[in-house]
Amino acid sequence: MAKKILIIEDDKDIRESIVYVLQEDGYDVTASEDSKILRSVNELAPDMILLDNWLTEWKSDANGEQLSRELKSNPATSHIPVIIISAVSNIKEIAVAGLADDYLRKPFDVADLTAIVKKHIK
Repeated sequence: MAKKILIIEDDKDIRESIVYVLQEDGYDVTASEDSKILRSVNELAPDMILLDNWLTEWKSDANGEQLSRELKSNPATSHIPVIIISAVSNIKEIAVAGLADDYLRKPFDVADLTAIVKKHIK
């Protein structure tokens, strides 16, 4: 059974690129431009979440750091690896503050994306 990855990314081109790469690698991918999909995270049961840090305000009630912290603080979702994606220079600090498992700096190579997914999906 394919591992499930949930992608929350408001940039359509980046989201579609990530989906394409991960589906080609055999993952079951669900993608959304909107963080409200996290309300269904228990039903989706992803093996990993790739989470953009800067979500457009109308598509999110919080940024990636806050959403990651909520996921990691919830016993029902704390086991799910969360990777924060961002182009900001302090992405490492944001990932640490958000209790994320790792981070991916934009722009990224396909090899970097697949390596970080393989590193955290068991």
